Amino acid sequence: MGLVNSRLSLPSLRSMHLPSKRCARKKKLKVHRGRIRMSDYSLRVDVMPQYLADQSEPEEDVYVFSYTITITNTGQVAAQLISRTWHINDAQGQHEKVRGLGVVGHQPLLKPGQSFQYTSGTHLRTPTGTMHGSYFCVGVDGERFEVDIPMFVLDALSGQYKH
Repeated sequence: MGLVNSRLSLPSLRSMHLPSKRCARKKKLKVHRGRIRMSDYSLRVDVMPQYLADQSEPEEDVYVFSYTITITNTGQVAAQLISRTWHINDAQGQHEKVRGLGVVGHQPLLKPGQSFQYTSGTHLRTPTGTMHGSYFCVGVDGERFEVDIPMFVLDALSGQYKH
């Protein structure tokens, strides 16, 4: 199994310490000669969020978080991640929707069993919040599908963060 790794060049966004494992599998139904195969198009998404105290300014309501995501193709067909959609929510109910091509400048093509890892970040106006979203992907056979990114918590209050 190969791992393609991409990290932001920012020195403050490093490997995460406390994993928050989340998995997402798109239950895309594909008909092959009269039978349905749900496992052909399946990506697992693991997320490790981290509060960045050294970049945050709580007195000004600025809380900075990084998250490392590992996407693994657990399906039977190679697939390329084309775009992403994020829903970012803070504890006061503020919602931000972010859409864009690829992830950190890449549109990885993942063969079955291959993984791609990247680190990115966001900021909130409250010490806690959540993120969830989806990836739009295309199989090498042209099949289009989406993969849900399950909700994960951004938490500056837990005492588990990077200085």
